[in-house]
Amino acid sequence: MEILVVDGQGGRIGQQLVRAILARFPGAQVHGVGTNSMATAALLKAGAAQAATGENALAVACRTADVILGPAGIVIADALLGEISPAMAAAVGRSPAKKILIPMNQCDILVAGVEDLPVSRLLDRAVELLSRLMERDT
Repeated sequence: MEILVVDGQGGRIGQQLVRAILARFPGAQVHGVGTNSMATAALLKAGAAQAATGENALAVACRTADVILGPAGIVIADALLGEISPAMAAAVGRSPAKKILIPMNQCDILVAGVEDLPVSRLLDRAVELLSRLMERDT
């Protein structure tokens, strides 16, 4: 299963996701795409097998991913303080991959019905959802 983690800005959420995924599934094939070089570096530092930066890298990675994880803004044009272009949001949205989105309730994107939880708890829940998907595929 090819797992793609997408993040922007400083890459901290993506970095934590990659670490949590690899801690739970040490042999997992985790790839990353950052909207900027700082986010990409954070994904690589966390242990992503491969990572690239930018719009085209995201479009290519979304074609082969089985699961895409990242903040909810990765499916909304102009989110993450403008780092998500309309083409990036469309690439994630159109991908046949399952999407596990972290509801960050930042940058004027509020998700109704979502508990206000610490980031660590949100990431734990995301990895639990990934675990369920991986169990179904085996």
